[in-house]
Amino acid sequence: MPTVGVKRDILFSALGRSYTDEEFDELCFEFGLELDEITSEKEIISREQGDSKASGASDVILYKIDVPANRYDLLCLEGLVRGLQVFKNKLEAPRYSRVSPTTGEVQRLIITKETAAVRPHAVAAVLRNITFTKERYDSFIELQEKLHQNVCRKRSLVAIGTHDLDTISGPFTYTAKPPGDISFKPLNQNKEYTASQLMSLYKTDSHLRHYLHIIEDKPVYPVIYDSNGVVLSMPPIINGDHSKISLTTKNVFIECTATDLTKAKIVLDVMVTMFSQYCSRPFTVEEAEVVYPDGKTCIYPELAYRKEKLTSEFINRKVGISEPTEKIAQLLTRMCLLSQPTGAGDEIEVEIPPTRPDVIHACDIMEDAAIAYGFNNITRTTPRTYTVANQFPINKLTELLRQDLAAAGFTEALNFALCSQEDIADKLGKKISDTRAVHISNPKTAEFQVARTSLLPGLLKTVAANRKMPLPLKLFEISDVVLKDETKDVGARNSRRFCAIYYNKSPGFEVIHGLLDRTMQLLEVKAAREQGYHIQAADDSTFFPGRCAEIFVHGKSVGRLGVLHPDVISRFELSMPCSALEMDIEPFLGHTAEALLTHDVPMRESIKHSLPRQDKSYMEGFEASQADAAVFDAIPSTPTQTLQHLWR
Repeated sequence: MPTVGVKRDILFSALGRSYTDEEFDELCFEFGLELDEITSEKEIISREQGDSKASGASDVILYKIDVPANRYDLLCLEGLVRGLQVFKNKLEAPRYSRVSPTTGEVQRLIITKETAAVRPHAVAAVLRNITFTKERYDSFIELQEKLHQNVCRKRSLVAIGTHDLDTISGPFTYTAKPPGDISFKPLNQNKEYTASQLMSLYKTDSHLRHYLHIIEDKPVYPVIYDSNGVVLSMPPIINGDHSKISLTTKNVFIECTATDLTKAKIVLDVMVTMFSQYCSRPFTVEEAEVVYPDGKTCIYPELAYRKEKLTSEFINRKVGISEPTEKIAQLLTRMCLLSQPTGAGDEIEVEIPPTRPDVIHACDIMEDAAIAYGFNNITRTTPRTYTVANQFPINKLTELLRQDLAAAGFTEALNFALCSQEDIADKLGKKISDTRAVHISNPKTAEFQVARTSLLPGLLKTVAANRKMPLPLKLFEISDVVLKDETKDVGARNSRRFCAIYYNKSPGFEVIHGLLDRTMQLLEVKAAREQGYHIQAADDSTFFPGRCAEIFVHGKSVGRLGVLHPDVISRFELSMPCSALEMDIEPFLGHTAEALLTHDVPMRESIKHSLPRQDKSYMEGFEASQADAAVFDAIPSTPTQTLQHLWR
């Protein structure tokens, strides 16, 4: 959840009254928010950098408020105050409108065909005759950053540019050029740089270096010019210094370049609706025209209102309340969703404003009605349908094995599911193409390039990190590996594996072999060639030649054990002999790990047990838990056979 920091005194001034910390915390809860922390700039710096760095910092009280990730309209002080005021019935939700320029022509942004290779979409708008103060300006800049990190996905989907319209002249051109052909003075710099020089300059910048990867490998970089050839910005990296906005800026030109047009429209609508209240004509936004390479023109911002219809019966049933249609409409209106009964039965017409792109389904409207009604006001009821939960068989088997393997003297390890290509291929003496590994398309580090196909590398790295521990080191892990599988809709599947290693001055193959025998004993598999398990010699580059065996259960190979090859041991920076065992435990279930354990759940009502007597169970063979007993206590009589759970 995004966290919005607002100064307490400014917030209370905008709300028109003061609250105690407890009162405001309660207000946030009622509105579906959470007051996460009460702090100050001085306290934050002191906590992160020490008291010496905090001297001179502001001690103004800050409220850190957690906002739902889909509520982009609450990411700034303006939207937060507006939402709370409407919620408390102190303000009517404003009506946002798009207007034509009163003087001059419509600002035009022309997109060239070259942008298709990097960021093909753009939208624009103008905030005319806006008045900034220091607080408003800071909020304006902070909202851009919040949107960049949230809906814009760190500028990869959308990048926002804001410019002082009085310092530039339209029409504007959005194009793409080779890095060497782009030259301008970037924001807060004192000389011009080419785009290539900027990419080198910002590689050490703690803020901008995180966005360089978006375009640095592209043959052309996006850039926006005005009619005089002045560079407005090189999205998504940096704006030009020439058109930067300030406290004295009166007219703001906003452009959003994007790889996702829908997200760009949402971002533009949020920006202009939040700050149009400071324009000379509040809540009006001057339109801009965008011309596409094929000649098509579009007017932005859209500021689209749409209407949805649903019934109060639907909301009452889903939320668990019983309110009249008029009351439901009032609840939705408090959430900035202007609503009114249509008169056709219990039907309600709901108007979705441009500030609420999160409302995409009737369930979203129902959720807002529940928030406005108050979750604490919803009466707690006993579920009409009684269901029985069961643990997945694979997880149950895993938990049982863990206990006995630990009792056998082995210590459990838990490693990352991601690893490097080298770990599962080169270090084990295999080719990466033979591993059926799932690759990460944009790994952050070399340590997390692929999903592991074996548990062995993780255990060997654990041993390497604990070489100073007394010998022998006996470790095991039971967890999932990921393998490519074309039969699955996602192209891969999880497989539960068991792996154990013995690291000592001698290989200790007999120890690992003994652990295998104990595991099979626990799994109730006898040592027999056809109807049980057996091992036979095998060749594997991971193991020492002649010291590797394949494990067969009911004639099917489930894993391997043996003494690791010296080269494998040395690649993991180890110096002692090591024996290992790795096997698949899913075949011991008799069915796949994804199958539900439904055979243990009785399907018929039993006459043998009466309802709430003795074990409080009316299902043959079912042992009631505390939770089950509590449910039965709340049921006055035996449920009828018309209930769904008796007919499953």
